[in-house]
Amino acid sequence: MSVKENKALVRRVVEFWNNRDLDAFFRILAPEYVEHLPTGDVTLEQLRQFAPRFFAAFPDIHFTIEQMVAEGGKVALMVNWKATHRGEYMGIPATGKKIDISVAYIIKIVGGRWVEFWNVTDTRLAQQLGVNPKQ
Repeated sequence: MSVKENKALVRRVVEFWNNRDLDAFFRILAPEYVEHLPTGDVTLEQLRQFAPRFFAAFPDIHFTIEQMVAEGGKVALMVNWKATHRGEYMGIPATGKKIDISVAYIIKIVGGRWVEFWNVTDTRLAQQLGVNPKQ
């Protein structure tokens, strides 16, 4: 796929997230998909189990692409999250707090499917949830 097509695919996925269309999202992921998080790697099956809990914790979450660059089969972007913490997330009970953070992603795309995803979540998420004493 071209760089332009890869960027368009990433934009479509952000639309899937905003519309809570997890079925469409999971069709984009390759069977060997792996997500690299600050807390460790996540397999496709683990993500299938986690994603509904994430959207339940942040039911009004909206993702906005702030910046995007691409080269070859990789797309890097900054995405802004705005949401309200309404359910348990990573052991943190619902706080009702508003979240407004930017997150960096890098996506490796092969043959129109996401095969790797690097998610660098800003520590301000924990701060805005009130669990980091260095606010």
